[in-house]
Amino acid sequence: MTIGSRVWMGVAAGCVGVQVAGAVLLRQSFQLSALSDLIQCALLASGMAALLPHALKSQGRVRIFWGLMTMGLGFWLAYQMMWTYFEVVLRTDVPDLFSGDIILFLHLVPMIAALVLRPHTEQDEYSARLGRLDFALLAIGWMYLWALLILPWQYARADISTYNQNFNTLYLAEKLALLVALTAAWSTTKDQWRTTYGHFLAASAMYASSSYVANWAIGRNAYYSGGLYDVPLTVSMAWITYIGLSSSAHAPEKDSARVSTTYGVWMARLGMMAVLSLPLFGGWAFYGSAVPDEVRVFRIVLTLATAVAMGVMVFARQHLLDRELLQLLSASRQSVEDLRILQEQLTESEKLASMGKLVGGVAHELNNPITAMLGYSDLLRDTEMGPEQLALADRVGQHVRQTQSLVSSLVSFAKPSLNRRGPIDLHAIVRTAVKLCEPQHRALKLNVRVELAAELPPLAGDSNQLLQVCTHMMSTVLYDGSGQGRSALMISTIANEGGAVLQVSLGTNNRTEREAMTGPQEYENQGLGVCRNIVNAHGGTLEQSVASDGTLTARLELPAASLALRTPVPPPSLAGPTRSFV
Repeated sequence: MTIGSRVWMGVAAGCVGVQVAGAVLLRQSFQLSALSDLIQCALLASGMAALLPHALKSQGRVRIFWGLMTMGLGFWLAYQMMWTYFEVVLRTDVPDLFSGDIILFLHLVPMIAALVLRPHTEQDEYSARLGRLDFALLAIGWMYLWALLILPWQYARADISTYNQNFNTLYLAEKLALLVALTAAWSTTKDQWRTTYGHFLAASAMYASSSYVANWAIGRNAYYSGGLYDVPLTVSMAWITYIGLSSSAHAPEKDSARVSTTYGVWMARLGMMAVLSLPLFGGWAFYGSAVPDEVRVFRIVLTLATAVAMGVMVFARQHLLDRELLQLLSASRQSVEDLRILQEQLTESEKLASMGKLVGGVAHELNNPITAMLGYSDLLRDTEMGPEQLALADRVGQHVRQTQSLVSSLVSFAKPSLNRRGPIDLHAIVRTAVKLCEPQHRALKLNVRVELAAELPPLAGDSNQLLQVCTHMMSTVLYDGSGQGRSALMISTIANEGGAVLQVSLGTNNRTEREAMTGPQEYENQGLGVCRNIVNAHGGTLEQSVASDGTLTARLELPAASLALRTPVPPPSLAGPTRSFV
């Protein structure tokens, strides 16, 4: 509590001290009544001023909570000012049948509504709307009881004795309802909210007990304004100021559970009880105890009007329930559909898993004859043959290696390798891939040119998987361009924003073939799916295309390493200052 708040609280406590001193030292008089009335007005205004900042700086239901508490205190202040106007300004007693009594009766309704909001808990909007509708039903039922039991003896047929008796009974029941709500809120919370509810409970208990004692004293003609019976009432008013200055409950509790189902069910049950009680009160109004005809008619008309109002509220509540049920039904249907799709995907996954095992076994069996064929083709090239036979042997070796690459891709698809991510040297991977593909471009008598960038950003990934991708890119370009007048294989790396690019191009000098090309186009190759999966897992892209001049191009783009993997990578050993040629 700040220094200003302590001074403020000290002034409120001083007002209570003045009230006590006046009750002890002064006799029943106009001066004592005026002093008591003015102090109580000042304390109620102080309480409103202390609660209002909480409503202004809070959010959501917490703001509504403090706003309703301030509103209830405002009604109480308005009633006290009316009382002060009669006793201080007009210097007369408040009328026995006082129209302002409705304000005193209403000042507890916003406070009970604030507790029904349960601002200390997390709550979804649907539950909040239902809670507000249920409370609206209860509020209408409560106002109906006021109008049924009190208003007829004030306006239809004036009867001071019955009016006072019914008013005191109903107002006592309202105060007990507030105490029950505060006790429930206090017992189910902790920390800041528990402290706040505890202070409200203590202040309300003191106010309810002082009112009961004051009514007891009035019945024995022992009560007068400003006497000792008003001291507990004044203390309860000052306590509100302390609550406003000391409370720090501005948000729901972080570890609070959502509004329990039991609480919502009981709110709904109480609302339905209020609706179902209307026929009973209507029958009592029509067939009940002997009352004047004007009172009977008043009660019957009031019951019919209340039945219409509650019917509208029940219709609104049922509409809200129906809409929520339709949404739940739609969500359940969507869940069933998602489950069906998931089951289909699971079945397909099982099929793919079985197919992967089959493909892995077949590929393993194919590796042996392919290895033998590759060895025999190499031995065949070493024998004495003519140019035509040598070209055919090279072609056989090329296709055997292509088949071997395809089988290797099938094995990778069936049994993917472990993901070993780490810093990589793209230039070293490119040089290794060039050496592995050397027999192919040598057999095709291609001029191979490798241009490596002077510097690349740090890269991270699986070097074995990326070597497989680079080898496949070169083999693909050589395979698709073989026998079509290709003359030069260009391999280059460049640095771009946030990554690096590897490009493999096979050009042509055949004019007839270039003229046959109508424009850029995409082409696909076997095994490309496996490479794309690897590249996608690395966050990169793999593209293959045919340019308008007939050049076949495979382009691999990889992103730079993340900060977690960005460790120093030794720069590639380059022959020249900017580019190296292999």
